[in-house]
Amino acid sequence: MKKERSILSTWLHVAHQECRHICKRPLYLMCMAVLPLCIILFFTNIMREGLPTNLPVGVVDLDNSATSRKLMRNLDAFQQTHIVAHYADVVEARRAMQRLEIYAYIYIPPGMESNMLAWRQPKISFYYNNATLLAGSLLYRDLRTISTLGNAAVGSKLMQAKGYTPRETKASLQPIVVDTHPLDNPLLNYNVALSTTIIPASILLFVFLMTCYTMGREIKFGHAKIWMRKAGNNMWLALSGKILPHTCVFSVVIWFYQLYLFGYLHFPHQLGIAYILLLGWLLVVAAQGFAIFIFAILPTLRMSMSICALWGVISFSISGFTFPLATMDPPIRLMSWCFPLRHYYMIYQMNILHGFPLYDSWPHVVALIIFALLPILVMHRLKTIFTEYEYLP
Repeated sequence: MKKERSILSTWLHVAHQECRHICKRPLYLMCMAVLPLCIILFFTNIMREGLPTNLPVGVVDLDNSATSRKLMRNLDAFQQTHIVAHYADVVEARRAMQRLEIYAYIYIPPGMESNMLAWRQPKISFYYNNATLLAGSLLYRDLRTISTLGNAAVGSKLMQAKGYTPRETKASLQPIVVDTHPLDNPLLNYNVALSTTIIPASILLFVFLMTCYTMGREIKFGHAKIWMRKAGNNMWLALSGKILPHTCVFSVVIWFYQLYLFGYLHFPHQLGIAYILLLGWLLVVAAQGFAIFIFAILPTLRMSMSICALWGVISFSISGFTFPLATMDPPIRLMSWCFPLRHYYMIYQMNILHGFPLYDSWPHVVALIIFALLPILVMHRLKTIFTEYEYLP
């Protein structure tokens, strides 16, 4: 009993010392709490409406007919599109788009209405800036839709003039009706796709960096041997006592993020909040385990933080939420198993968003647990590092 009490008091002493370090140094609180919270509020508010609205568009209407004006009114009525200017020619509109005053413009040639009524197939042209991918994609959809609607409107007038009934006209212009059902995100809210992945990725990056920093600084400032002596040269007590306060802080941050999204903002989810919180905690400990493993391999503050920063940045792309992983090369798909964020993203997609049974994601849950247990493989090396290594700038 006395030995157990001694172990507990030693462990609490190490954890208490780390808590004092966290409170005394603004860098810790800034990177562990303030910046992650700012990222959470920033990304959840920047796309509060779901998709960008009222994107500026220009018009070059050289026909100036009733049909062209009606088309422009319909285009301006779209949620994502807002006509901000009419230009005299294409050159003026192109220059405005190059100055980023507008993201797209539509060109209506002279004589469009008369040519359509005479079945001469006039061409309506639209140009959009696809360098800004989201704005370009949304405006392309609206401009393509308004062009199709214009064609249908003229066809409808001609068929009615020839004596077709409204039902025959509708069947001819739209022989097949498409019934679309967007699953799990029926409002097509872009914030659901963005905030549920990019925010955990940012928190994971902070976990990587701060875990490496808190161990590397012990060697850099010559405190490693003192730290080990306070832990009785027991690497398990030293490491767990030092990392636990970080685990608690980052867990609270990611739990706040999850409760804010799925509780306050009512993001779609198919599982209970307890499972979601457990997944957040598992991501934190998996990231810490991976960072400790990297530090054991490269026991210098600069190199370990650089590798973890690179790993965290690559996670944004290789997790699959920016570009489908299934279309990547097989070596990249295999490499994705080495990134904790990939497994978090898969569990979120399969269980939380789509509501699939939990056993469908068991390989990814096991992968996160393996990441969390990686320090076991390097515990002996860590003890050697902290008791024998000297800092080399």
